[in-house]
Amino acid sequence: MHYVKLGTTGLDVSPIAIGAMTYGDPNRGHPVWSLDEEASRPLIKHALEAGINFFDTANMYSLGSSEEILGRALKDYADRDEIVIATKLRHQMRSGPNGKGLSRKAIMAEVEHSLARLGTDYIDLYQVHRNDHTTPLEETLEALHDLVKAGKVRYLGASSMPAWEFAKALHLQRERGWARFVSMQDHYNLLAREEEREMIPLCLDEGVGTLVWSPLARGRLARPWGEAKSTVRGGSDAYSDVLYTPATEAADRAVIDAVGAVAKARGAKRAQVALAWLRGKPVVIAPLVGASTARQIDDAVASLDIKLADDEIRALEAGYTPRHDFQAICDDAEMEAVMARLLPPATA
Repeated sequence: MHYVKLGTTGLDVSPIAIGAMTYGDPNRGHPVWSLDEEASRPLIKHALEAGINFFDTANMYSLGSSEEILGRALKDYADRDEIVIATKLRHQMRSGPNGKGLSRKAIMAEVEHSLARLGTDYIDLYQVHRNDHTTPLEETLEALHDLVKAGKVRYLGASSMPAWEFAKALHLQRERGWARFVSMQDHYNLLAREEEREMIPLCLDEGVGTLVWSPLARGRLARPWGEAKSTVRGGSDAYSDVLYTPATEAADRAVIDAVGAVAKARGAKRAQVALAWLRGKPVVIAPLVGASTARQIDDAVASLDIKLADDEIRALEAGYTPRHDFQAICDDAEMEAVMARLLPPATA
């Protein structure tokens, strides 16, 4: 495994990160497709044995149990000084006031909860899980800065938002002398390239590394067109229908077919080709791979050995049609609707 720097920091991370949303108590969030602790631990161990040192989770994933499972496994299988733990906060963790958001109160509370669940005294990369438009940005950024200065957090990151909002945050951090966001976790793959318009150029200019969520387009890029929803998650992931709509089906099929053609010519897996395309983009530090099998981890690692030729890249990109899903990704109402399905009923 050859490690890379996270943006312009000195932090060494594997160019493949494990997205731990897949791991969590099935009774606490994603009852259909999440893997319980017994099923999750061998996969986390397998990733470590493959040289992966970068693990990303969030407080909201299975209402905290993803952090618990990941923390216990990493404590048993890894040297804490060698691994990089990333987690996120913003979404609702409990009913009632101050149970969500990026206020100073919420940030100070949630970091302590995440530290306890992860079983560690510091978080390597603490990320805002979308913006909180009900809290002044300055309040959020100063509170995050204070976590870095207190030693509870090493680096700060952000996730999907309009580029102008991210630019504003970076400007304020520089102006006030606050710890800056060093990473952007965004939605980017062969079926969703809208970030190439503004966010990716901004990150390149500011020296911010990107971590890609849904790098295989919810599995669509890993399977032939007719098998798009053939997995348990594919058939039950409602958010997938928000990201990939019927309006672009013809274009999406052309891209998926092109991935299949390149993979067949190379004798490689479709997933390997799609991940190799991402690796060719200079701003991409690591895709977040939500592996539910050891084979998926092996395929992700194998993709690091593939360097696509210019004609292959042109073939993969030729069928792309612009999509207009960005507001759905960042929209507060849409995310609140998703979270409402994950949280238990509010108690009196």
